[in-house]
Amino acid sequence: MNYAPPLELTNLHINQSKIDASVIWLHGLGADGYDFEPVAKQLLQPDALPNVRFILPHAPEMAVTRNNGYIMPAWYDIYGVIPVHEEDEAGIKASQRYIDTLIQTEISRGIPSGRIVIAGFSQGGAIALHTALRQPQKLAAVLALSTYLPLHSKLAAEANTANQNTPIFMAHGIFDDVISLDMSKQSRDLLQNRQYFVNWHEYRMPHSVCAEEIADIQAFLKQVLS
Repeated sequence: MNYAPPLELTNLHINQSKIDASVIWLHGLGADGYDFEPVAKQLLQPDALPNVRFILPHAPEMAVTRNNGYIMPAWYDIYGVIPVHEEDEAGIKASQRYIDTLIQTEISRGIPSGRIVIAGFSQGGAIALHTALRQPQKLAAVLALSTYLPLHSKLAAEANTANQNTPIFMAHGIFDDVISLDMSKQSRDLLQNRQYFVNWHEYRMPHSVCAEEIADIQAFLKQVLS
């Protein structure tokens, strides 16, 4: 897979040498890293997260089966309709490996793994959950927005205990007609049954983000990165 260099955002009003935390934020199907640039900028202001670097990677272009083979940015292929009955395990794991390299890049830049948050929306949120729970180094937190847990039947065998106690912010719109609220709740329940700490939120919105959710995310990030 060919991955373009990710977009990076920081608070320009501070000394860049003082960056001490990173949020790696994955976009949804058919979008790119610029999709959540406005949200990242909003979270950085007014100086709420002054020492945080946002990493906004771009998914590679691939043919998506569900969309009649149309080529678009995607973290993995999707077959049929949601709810998912067949999953692109190879594609999911390829994206996991790529996100692992982004984590290692941040560590090599001096950011401790415990100061790194993995976030994602929709398909990006699925990769965020999948990757974080298998990551061998302790992370600060996970943001899983309007999404679900992929390859859930393999979690027990593949999960790493390093992130057993890592807080998970899960949020979903009650009017979501792309990934249903019930599907996300099933993932939440599975995680809670495995003793993960899930901070659950519902919003009166479709498959999107809203102002109330962004405010809650900012408060959550301030808490886990304080």
